[in-house]
Amino acid sequence: MKVVILAGGFGTRLSEETEVRPKPMVEIGGMPILWHIMKTYSRYGFNEFIICLGYKGYYIKEYFANYLLHHCDITIDLNDRSKMEIHHNKSEPWKISLIDTGANTQTGGRIKRIREYLNNETFFMTYGDGVADVNIAELLKFHKAQKKLATVTAVQPSGRFGALETSNKDSVVVSQFVEKPKGDNAWINAGFFVLEPSALDFVSGDHSSWEEESMPRLAQKKEMVVFKHSGFWKPMDTLREKRELEDLWKRGNAPWKVWGE
Repeated sequence: MKVVILAGGFGTRLSEETEVRPKPMVEIGGMPILWHIMKTYSRYGFNEFIICLGYKGYYIKEYFANYLLHHCDITIDLNDRSKMEIHHNKSEPWKISLIDTGANTQTGGRIKRIREYLNNETFFMTYGDGVADVNIAELLKFHKAQKKLATVTAVQPSGRFGALETSNKDSVVVSQFVEKPKGDNAWINAGFFVLEPSALDFVSGDHSSWEEESMPRLAQKKEMVVFKHSGFWKPMDTLREKRELEDLWKRGNAPWKVWGE
């Protein structure tokens, strides 16, 4: 299965970092948060990625094009520049498609644009700016059992986010967002989706928001279910959140690090 990661937004709320690079390339522990997300999926054996590029997408292309230079010891013969010897290859077994989905394309439009690369197969999709210790294997198992077009992972953080209203009986999303949920116990969209290809029929085009248009339409048709995750999840929307994630990593207390060394 392929993993689609949205990595094209402007990251305006993290402008201190994103003036020079796209938000998915902002580093936690010396590695881009995008790398952390990919390591999570790789831990469960999913190593084929489609990254939807937009703002400063060339930065991400150059990073992966030169991945071995970043992470391995090398010997370069300056008399024969075609020769480069790699020592102790530390690279991951990843196959990465880096697709330019437009600078101003909305989230739904970005997914729609990469449809041809999905081979009409079930796929994962998530955002390139949040980490979690979601059990990806259990998420996929849940999705297959529910037999719906879309599964969204939901978490319960503080009450500053829009909420998902669900049916207690079968976890089918009844109405998409409650703008001002009361209290801090609301379930909110954490990303980490599993989608059937036909879920993209609910995306109208480049200016379609996945969250504001496609998800409500899927919910209305009873084609979206919620996988409730009670573990760790944290987005990196602000400099404060970036520093909090960095602090967890430095203290060796990063719950999303579900992979080995």
